[in-house]
Amino acid sequence: MSKSQTTYGGQAVLEGVMIRGERNVTVSVRTPSGQIRTRNKPINNAFTGRFRRMPLIRGVLALSETLYLGMDSLAYSASIATEEEEEQELSKWSIGSMITFSVAIAIGLFFLLPVIASKPFEAVGESHIISNVAEGLIRLTIFFIYIVSIGFMSDIRRVYMYHGAEHMTVHAREMGDPLIPSAIRKYPTAHPRCGTAFLLTVMLVAILIFSLIPRDPLWWLITSRIIFLPLIASFSYEIIRASGQYADNIAVRLITLPSIWLQALTTKQPDDSQIEVAIAAMTGAIEADAEGAPLKP
Repeated sequence: MSKSQTTYGGQAVLEGVMIRGERNVTVSVRTPSGQIRTRNKPINNAFTGRFRRMPLIRGVLALSETLYLGMDSLAYSASIATEEEEEQELSKWSIGSMITFSVAIAIGLFFLLPVIASKPFEAVGESHIISNVAEGLIRLTIFFIYIVSIGFMSDIRRVYMYHGAEHMTVHAREMGDPLIPSAIRKYPTAHPRCGTAFLLTVMLVAILIFSLIPRDPLWWLITSRIIFLPLIASFSYEIIRASGQYADNIAVRLITLPSIWLQALTTKQPDDSQIEVAIAAMTGAIEADAEGAPLKP
């Protein structure tokens, strides 16, 4: 079987899966009554223009797109999963506000908190490298604790199952297999182009970059952790992109092993009903791209 040349990916949402195609994004959600509801929307040209093909710049665009589409898809899935009378469509202002709040929390938890926690290490040796590396290790620890902690929540465990269904379906699509549960079942729940892998890569790249940055004065220590984030995200995106393109290379496989292992925490084996939702999302995205226009929900 020949591999598909088109890259499809997505994320898990509440009781569903979002798939990002070439020009459209599809969200499929299982309602409490057992039906699958699917919505297709075109992707904004700002995310698909010529800048998307430019190294480093495309990393920032990809991150912005992921935040926007992810928040919009989560809001849609929440309204369908709770079977509200009317589907909730958030305004761009609402999505922007939610993204700003989420990013602020993430920066505070995963970047500023480790800075504060690593201050005692500044007394160890005369080099800033030790305290910067300690900061990075603290950041990784907080990240792992966060992932493990939310995994105990029943709703998140189900999201992790849909996450596994999304990855397995993407694998089947890439290998040209039929999009049916029996064919999808043979694939692993981990995938090298995963958001979890991206976050881990961000953490590791941050250790390398921040280790070279002086910690004095304090205002620069805090500011540098924020202003260098786009650069770190860009480098991380290029690494993840390359690992997906050369996934069959033995060296690449070894390098990506930590992210694959980490996905054991963020993906779970789905049941057939969850795989069916992932299939609906993938099929919707493929058909919408093929027709050159979004499908009606």
